[in-house]
Amino acid sequence: MGTRLTYGDVLRAELGSPTEVRSLSSSPRSQVWRVELPGTAGGGPHAAVVKHLVDGPGADKRYAREVAALRIAARSQVPLVPRLLAVDPEQRVLVLDHLDHRDPAPDWIVPYAEALARLHATAGPRDAGLLPRWKGPGEADVTSFLALAAALGVVVPPGVAEELEALVERLDEEPGHALLHGDPCPGNDLHTVEGVRFVDFEQACLGSGLMELAYLRVGFPTCWCVTSAAGPLLARAERAYRTAWHTATGSELQEGRLVDACVGWLIRGDALVQRAHREGTDHLARIPHEDWTWGTATARPRLAPGLGVVGGLAPAHPLLGGLRGLTSGMRDRMLARWPALSPVPTRRP
Repeated sequence: MGTRLTYGDVLRAELGSPTEVRSLSSSPRSQVWRVELPGTAGGGPHAAVVKHLVDGPGADKRYAREVAALRIAARSQVPLVPRLLAVDPEQRVLVLDHLDHRDPAPDWIVPYAEALARLHATAGPRDAGLLPRWKGPGEADVTSFLALAAALGVVVPPGVAEELEALVERLDEEPGHALLHGDPCPGNDLHTVEGVRFVDFEQACLGSGLMELAYLRVGFPTCWCVTSAAGPLLARAERAYRTAWHTATGSELQEGRLVDACVGWLIRGDALVQRAHREGTDHLARIPHEDWTWGTATARPRLAPGLGVVGGLAPAHPLLGGLRGLTSGMRDRMLARWPALSPVPTRRP
């Protein structure tokens, strides 16, 4: 059953009264509708999306993040987000142009990566304070990850704990003022005839774009629809990101910092569960005893590919030399202990 439209006098005065109201699927944190709005300047009615962030912990902050991110992203000469038509802060409602999404092409990750780079480049130092800074893993994540290695029977090489602790510090100090989506998952990208558009910026923040470029390598780690791209396709997508980023900013990306970002996502146990279940539970400690399902994969298959990715990247990183043996050993032990582990999907649902 659909929910009743939240659309008050502030919006009616600015946009007129909506018709053809239809409830759309959304997260438990919001209510979303498709509506028809009266035309202006002689135009006919046009479709819009009304989004209401419901009462709950952090709702005001999430609403402010979304509005701020949409306004920053709107600076792009190439549209990257739906046009923000109006807002009602008191009711935490925003109204956006409705965009028609079509089935993504098999190589969707390439235009996605290009659009992601352009999105990141819309923000800069002048935007400091408009959004929170990106927050990386902490010491508790390092402790949990090393404890998982021990639980799997893998010996932690000397110096690895120190490597990971230093990694946490580097990520905490990582420079950058990019506009980060905060949840750049398949499903929060609309593939339209005009190009890729991003939606749902409730977790938007500022930081280094490498933190979200890393999603491509480690298979969208915090997403319900975890997805792994084949090597050649991944290479094309990363080239597309680098080219678009350089065109927009004139700067180059540093490979070592991208490796740091990949490791940072790997050691986060919270990436194995949906957002409502994050914070407060050591999910890596559950891995030896249970394999729960979330979205398109279970927990163990979600973790194993990331171990392989980081094991392949770490040798090229001068500050993570001991990590290769640990991650490779953990992956081998998981595959030996649970030989029926299936790979994560290579196609998005």
